[in-house]
Amino acid sequence: MRGGKPPITHKGNYPAEIQQFEQTLRQQGYQRIAGIDEAGRGALAGPVVAAAVILPTDCQLSGVTDSKQLTPKKRAELFDEIHRTAVAVGVGCVDNKEIDQINILQATMTAMVQAIVQITPAPDYALVDGTHLPAISLPRLHRDSEQPARAIPKGDTLIQSIAAASIIAKVTRDRLMIELDETYPGYSFRVHKGYGTLLHRQAIAQLGPCPIHRRSFKLQ
Repeated sequence: MRGGKPPITHKGNYPAEIQQFEQTLRQQGYQRIAGIDEAGRGALAGPVVAAAVILPTDCQLSGVTDSKQLTPKKRAELFDEIHRTAVAVGVGCVDNKEIDQINILQATMTAMVQAIVQITPAPDYALVDGTHLPAISLPRLHRDSEQPARAIPKGDTLIQSIAAASIIAKVTRDRLMIELDETYPGYSFRVHKGYGTLLHRQAIAQLGPCPIHRRSFKLQ
């Protein structure tokens, strides 16, 4: 098992899955395990934001799961608790202009790299929500090991550190969109946070796109 990929199951209790997967990593010698996730990838306006979170060994934060399953109030409470508890937190942000230049996938990967490089010392293993890995270069604990990172589909419902990162990214981006609502009134950014709701699309049809809209996306 040393240097290889530990198994991950998709059955059973959420904390048990976290314990099994992350304990296997720690048995291999990995201690600074960062969970990474993004917010805003599917929005029509505003940036994509990514977060990287390292939690203490054996940490169990009650209520931490995919940020989309939580109320805004609960997300805000957990945002503060994660910051108090985490060993390290990093945040990356790529604006709509760069998204239009390099495409949303590459922008998401860029934001993730930005989040990771904010963490010092660097993580020794990265768990990334989704099916793609950002172009990160982490120190290898074992010479014969593969790149110490793994993409995990639906990782924000399986791995606590990824779920924590999803909350940090979501709350950070939501607060930014509330600020941008004051800069660009009429679009109700504080309500839909830039996503393609009927309210948002009606505003675009009436007012046209504003400077934070993603021109590479289908806005109407």
